[in-house]
Amino acid sequence: MKTAEVRALSVEELAEKIETAKAQYQQTLLNHAVAPLENPSQIKKLRRDIARMMTILAEKQNTK
Repeated sequence: MKTAEVRALSVEELAEKIETAKAQYQQTLLNHAVAPLENPSQIKKLRRDIARMMTILAEKQNTK
């Protein structure tokens, strides 16, 4: 998810997206532990997307 797309979301939507992404990240890690992923760079991408969303959420909460 691109930064502009994340910034367009409301705080509630952003928090929901973060929870969904965290669940997907945990599932991806579990799948990778059982059998190697075809594209292991997915793990890195998910982790960075979560961090990006959390950073923008913190920015939005601090400006209120």
